[in-house]
Amino acid sequence: MARLRERYRNDVIPALRRRFGYANIMQVPRVEKVVINMRVADALQDRRHLDKAVEELTQISGQRPVITRARRSIAAFKLRAGNPIGAKVTLRGERMHEFLDKLFNIALPRIKDFKGLSVRSMDGRGGINIGIREQLIFPEIDYDKVDKIRGMDIAIVTTARTDEEGAELLRLLGAPIREAIPAAAGRP
Repeated sequence: MARLRERYRNDVIPALRRRFGYANIMQVPRVEKVVINMRVADALQDRRHLDKAVEELTQISGQRPVITRARRSIAAFKLRAGNPIGAKVTLRGERMHEFLDKLFNIALPRIKDFKGLSVRSMDGRGGINIGIREQLIFPEIDYDKVDKIRGMDIAIVTTARTDEEGAELLRLLGAPIREAIPAAAGRP
């Protein structure tokens, strides 16, 4: 069993029940899925860039990604509908818990000048979106074999109803979330 799943059952569920007063254990929010998306603009010129991105995403997630295609044509970008432009993978269950454990404890602390995830990245329904600039922060990626630095978007979807519940869930799971910034601070 994944370390994060044990932590959820033993520590997070009781803490969230105390904090938010859930009467039933099924009301406690949980992480539903993690979606990792990697856009590859260079795939229009050379298909090998997309193949390399798929290989790296497979190493990072432990699951084969799906190739995403353009929905519509955009002449300014020389893009036609149906062209492959990226890859995405949806993680659930054990792979999701293993990935989140690796993300929170190994990958995010490797980012230079990282101060934590902002609560402003929350989506209003308890989920959070994280933009990562380079794939090198993951331990599976060999620096010598990287041909190009690629970024990715990671969406963590929870069953929480509010951002407060979602942020507390992720904080208890070990996500490095900074404290909420007061609305009046730092704004004119």
